[in-house]
Amino acid sequence: MIRPLLLLLLFGTGFSTFAQDAVRVLTLEDAVSLAQANNRLVKNAQLSVSMSDDQIAEARTHRFPALNLYALGSELLTPVNFTFQQGVFGTFPGIGPVPPTNTQIHTPLRPTFYALTQFSQPLSQQYKIGLNIKLAKVAKLVDEQKLRAQKQSVTSQVKQAYYAILRTQSALASSEENLRFDRELDRTTEQYVTEKTALKSDSLDVKAKIAQEEYNNLMLRDSFTSQKEQLNDLLGRDIRTDFSVAELPEATIIEANLDAAQAQALSARPELAEARLTVQQAELNRRITKTQYIPDVSLAVNNLSLTNVNLLPSNVAAAGVLVSWDPIDWGRRRHQLASASKTIEQSKNSANETEAQILVEVAAKFRKLGETRALLHATTLQRDAEREKLRVVMNQFEQKTALLKDVLQEKTSLESVTDQYNQASLSFWTAKADFEKSLGEE
Repeated sequence: MIRPLLLLLLFGTGFSTFAQDAVRVLTLEDAVSLAQANNRLVKNAQLSVSMSDDQIAEARTHRFPALNLYALGSELLTPVNFTFQQGVFGTFPGIGPVPPTNTQIHTPLRPTFYALTQFSQPLSQQYKIGLNIKLAKVAKLVDEQKLRAQKQSVTSQVKQAYYAILRTQSALASSEENLRFDRELDRTTEQYVTEKTALKSDSLDVKAKIAQEEYNNLMLRDSFTSQKEQLNDLLGRDIRTDFSVAELPEATIIEANLDAAQAQALSARPELAEARLTVQQAELNRRITKTQYIPDVSLAVNNLSLTNVNLLPSNVAAAGVLVSWDPIDWGRRRHQLASASKTIEQSKNSANETEAQILVEVAAKFRKLGETRALLHATTLQRDAEREKLRVVMNQFEQKTALLKDVLQEKTSLESVTDQYNQASLSFWTAKADFEKSLGEE
């Protein structure tokens, strides 16, 4: 009577019994694509790269002429007086002394206005400006590597969340089949109790098994819902969006070798590229610090305007070369240069350490992947063996040559091994995601 359910229990645990056809199936590739496009942390990293473009454009503007305006509107607190002595400008025939008498020019206490307009074109600063532009470009490359790292991190999180949902979905399907099997077994046991070929305690054992499985089923459903909400959040969409996941193919044999994996990681890992770019930044910073020894030389045109000040001209214009330099710095520039040199050494040490850590990480992930693959193979064989044992015991039970406790014991063994298989499968796919991330794959 329960043979059809037994077959379903043995071979149907990999299929979801709760997914509806109307629910969109979300493949792993679609999930990764959605996360790359909509994840909020990825979007922030993309904005950082876009901001770097603005910073490069801002650095370029310093190459062009500058126009500065300084203005002061004020009220005189003391009068402005000018006294010219008699004949200060000379004595001329027929005219006499100029001025003929002592002359005083008086500016009363009244509002005045002073304005200085300066137009300057940097000359010697062009070298330093060019270095700052290069520094901004390197900073953009660093932001691009951070964007790659963020994408890799999100991809790995999406994969692990997807695998966790698959594992819970498989466990929930198994729980549903277990409930059907236990309920049919309960009906059969009740019949055997009525026929006095089974004990009342046997029936109670089956009912307890049903109650425990119902509790387990409830926990799995709650966990399944929470995991789907977490994945939706990673995808940057409404956490209430319903979907179902697609079954993954069977685990395949690892084809990569460790040397090739490490070489790929060294060429693709964004952390190492970022560390090497940091060395370039430190070297550029040292070159920029060294430019402080160069005086600032600019072509300049100045215009001074005075309003309400007697005697002085209303406008004074001048053009020439403007030089600005601080010749005495008490060793400030020398110490800054020494500090910049040490920063370069720090950056190189960090880059070397990052490279070593990547090699260690890839090796560890490679070995972990091999271990989980071997464990998955072992648990697969154990699960198949337990399925066959349960089939044999069920045949004996139907022929009344085996007791109910033997069926329950063997079923418990199958459930335990099946759970071990699910855990091993999740561990394998999680290890695979970690290994792919260690290679620098996005």
